This record gives sequence, structure tokens and C-alpha cells, in this order.
Amino acid sequence: MRAYLTLARMSWSTLLIYRGEFLLQLTGVVVQTVALFAVWQAVFAGAAGGEVGGLSWEQMKGYLVVAFLTGGLLSSFTDAQIAGPVLHGTVALDLVRPIDYQLSRFALSLGYVVGEVLTVAVMAATLVSAFGGAALPAAGQAGLFLLSLLAVVPLKFGLVYLVGLLCFWTGNFHGLSLSRVAVTNILSGALVPIALFPGWLQVVCQLSPFPGIVSTPALIYLGQARGAEAVTLIGVQLLWVLVLWGAARLLWSAGVRRLTAHGG
Repeated sequence: MRAYLTLARMSWSTLLIYRGEFLLQLTGVVVQTVALFAVWQAVFAGAAGGEVGGLSWEQMKGYLVVAFLTGGLLSSFTDAQIAGPVLHGTVALDLVRPIDYQLSRFALSLGYVVGEVLTVAVMAATLVSAFGGAALPAAGQAGLFLLSLLAVVPLKFGLVYLVGLLCFWTGNFHGLSLSRVAVTNILSGALVPIALFPGWLQVVCQLSPFPGIVSTPALIYLGQARGAEAVTLIGVQLLWVLVLWGAARLLWSAGVRRLTAHGG
């Protein structure tokens, strides 16, 4: 356990050293979110009854804030820590170290998350103020929302880690990373709430882990999923965490076999 805590502290230190690069990346997320705020503000301005998909403009701002919070977690620093060793061949050194590779990558990710949460929270508050405030968590939902938000971290890590391991076969990560971000933004509901999707696409989303990244915490935040329904949604998030963790174990084993077969 001490080794993993050390790794988490190391990644926190790395984030501080490269804070300029991190802030530049986060600025890109801010620009995207500001654009979404502007687009949705125009949509609601022309909406009959002032609602779209059962959401008011105040609620939509809250939804977009949740999307921003989850989008700012696990930056490209995590991508680099996962894919980099595979691409550069240094992952072979990890095979002889007395630590679990997957747990070590997760520990590194948690170190980054600490800094990311603090920075993203400040930026989110500034963003909300600029657009005249947003709906606060629905009454009695704060605890469930925080649990759901915590579940986003291992869930998102599972997806990032799985895609990173594909570098064993592709030898390139840039395209994989861009594809993962694009698919995640769409199927998680980060750009458009899933409730506004065509029926068939809603089904596709619900059969995937992606709604757990944005849609689930947003629904709980807004009070559209309460009590048993909210607990069930959090349970689904955690179930996907286990599924992705197990799938990553299998993919890691296959990648290591490929590496050793080629003399790595």
C-alpha cells in the first residue's frame, strides 16, 4: 500500500511541476463548456414554455456544470502514464517490479485527480457565476451526488486504461485517445442529454458504461433520479467499474503475452 501512496504523491508533484500544461489543457475544456452554455442558452431562448426535454435553463446550467466537472477529471496526464510505457517499451520494466501494474496506474491517476478536482471546482464556480448561477443539487441529493461523482473516477479510469492497453497492438495512441474522447462525449451525454437522443441511441447508451460518467451524476444532481432509483444508478456505475477492471486484466495478460513473444 505504501508503494501506491508514494506513486500518488509523485503524480501530484508532477501535476504541480507541469501545471502550465495542465491548465492549458483544462482551458480547452472550459472553452468547450462556454460554447455549450452559449448554444444551449440560445436553444432555451427559443423554446416553448422555456423548457427542453423537461429541463429548465437553470437546470440545464447545472447539468453542464456536472459535465464540466467530470470532463476535467483524468486529464491527458493519466493517458500518458498508461499509454507511454507501452509505446516506449518501458512497460517491460514494470513486469519485474513487485507491484500490480493496473493498481499502480490507478494510484498515479488518483494523485492527478486531487489537483484536478481543486482546479476544476474553482473554474466551475467562475463559469457558473459568469452565466448568472445554476441550479444547486436537489434537496437531499448532495450525498448521493457525491457518491456518484466519486464512482466516476474509477469508471473513467477503466475506460482510459483499456484504451491505453490497445497500444500493445496499435503502436499509436493519439488516434485512440481522440476516438475515446469523441465517443465518451456523445454517449455519456456530455454534449446533449441522453433523454433527447433518438430511442435506439438511448438504448445503445444504456447498454454501455458511458452514461455513468455524466448522465448518472447529472440526473442525481438535478433530482431526476431519487432514492432507490439513484442508488440503482450508482450500483450500475460500480458494476461497470468491476466489468472494466476485469476486462483490463484480460487485455493486460494478452498484451504481456504479445510483448514477451516479440522479445520485449
